[in-house]
Amino acid sequence: MNKYLIAIVGPTAIGKTALSIKIAQQYNTEILSADSRQFFKEMYIGTAVPEPDEIAAAPHHFIQHLSVDDPYSVGQFEKDAISKIKQLHLQHDKLVMVGGSGMYVDAVINGLDDFPKVKPGIRDQLQELFKSEGVVALQNLLFEKDPEYYRIVDISNAQRIIRALEVCLSSGNSFSSYRNKPRTQRDFQTIKLGLSADREVIYERINKRVDIMIANGLVEEVRSLLSRKHNNALITVGYREIFEYFEGKVTLERAIENIKTNTRRFAKRQLTWYRRDESIKWFDYKTPLSEIISFLNTKTHR
Repeated sequence: MNKYLIAIVGPTAIGKTALSIKIAQQYNTEILSADSRQFFKEMYIGTAVPEPDEIAAAPHHFIQHLSVDDPYSVGQFEKDAISKIKQLHLQHDKLVMVGGSGMYVDAVINGLDDFPKVKPGIRDQLQELFKSEGVVALQNLLFEKDPEYYRIVDISNAQRIIRALEVCLSSGNSFSSYRNKPRTQRDFQTIKLGLSADREVIYERINKRVDIMIANGLVEEVRSLLSRKHNNALITVGYREIFEYFEGKVTLERAIENIKTNTRRFAKRQLTWYRRDESIKWFDYKTPLSEIISFLNTKTHR
C-alpha cells in the first residue's frame, strides 16, 4: 500500500493543530479532524477550533460541520471519515488526521469494537441516575463495574460513561473486555505521531489556553447555548462548568478554575489512553519540524 494516514495525537493544548498544518503544507495535502468537540459549529471558543488563518493554511474536514442539535456517533464518524479518506487518497498519497478524541482516532485506524446490544430500559435508568445524582454517581458505578476503562475515559463526559455502563449492565461483563478486537484492515497505512511535554508544561499550556478562551468570550458563547445545555455535545469540559455558573452553583472565578482542573484531568487521561499504544512515535512538542519530516519520509520511503 502506498497510501498513508499520518495521525497526530497527544494531550490537549500541546500543539497538534500547528503541527498538522505544517505537515499538510509540507506534503501539499489535507487534514481530517478527529476531535469530536470541534464537529459542532456552535462550539467555537471552548473547543479551540483552528483559527481562520489556520483553516486557510490547509484544507480541513470535519470542522464545525454539524449542529449541537444533530445526533452524531463515533460509528457514523468512522463511516464518514473512511469515505472521505478514500476520496482524498485519489488525489493525495498522504493525508493528515489530528485530534484529541482517542476513541474517534481508533475508530478510523482500527475500526470499532463489536459491543453487545443494550437491554431495554437500561439507558433510561442510567439517564435518570445522571439527572437525579449527577455525573459522580455514574463515575462511581463505572469504577465499580470497569476500573480499567475508568482510568482512561474522560470521566467528565457523562454520555461516554453511560455508553460503557450500558454494556456492563446489559452483558454482565466489563466494557473493556469488548475492546481491542482484531483490527479492521484498511487500504492505507497509518503512521502515528505523538506530541508530549513534561506534565508541568502541559498544565501551564492548558491554564493559559483557558484564560485565552475566557478573554475571547467563552462565557457569552455558553450563555447562547443555555437552552440546549442538556444536549450530548454540550456535556463537556469548558461548557458544563460555565453552565454551573449560570445556574448559580459556583462563582465565575470558581467555574474558570474548574475548567482548568477538569481539562488537566482530561489531558492526563488522554496520555494514559495513548501510552498503551506502542506504535506511536513520540516527539517533544519543541522538536524541529525537519526532524519529524525526516522520520515521516523514512516511513513513507519518500
